[in-house]
Amino acid sequence: QVQLVESGGGLVQPGGSLRLSCAASGFTLNEYAIGWFRQAPGKERERVACVSSSDVYMRYADSVKGRFTISRDNAKNTVYLQLDSLKPEDTGVYYCAAAISVAAQNTCVMDDEYTYWGQGTQVTVSS
Repeated sequence: QVQLVESGGGLVQPGGSLRLSCAASGFTLNEYAIGWFRQAPGKERERVACVSSSDVYMRYADSVKGRFTISRDNAKNTVYLQLDSLKPEDTGVYYCAAAISVAAQNTCVMDDEYTYWGQGTQVTVSS
């Protein structure tokens, strides 16, 4: 069965850190470009980070640049999103998604090109 499963969310104080995991089953994650998205209550979904399947291209939203880091562990078929210096506005449900295409080898693809999506993990930043 093909699926992505996120974990690692929780409640954290402002300035704290979390590491989100995105574990794949049924396919090899390092062949896919990965996107991390979040959706806050009452707001549209936004992409916060992405990486090409070749890992040569990474991109971060301005709102998280310098604070979030995407990485892979191919042996575990897992992608991570390290969240540091968290702010209350980082609160939301975080999703990972995977895309495979020629374009996805060397760039971040459009949101609608992601094939597989996880169920999301809640991140709440509050004192």
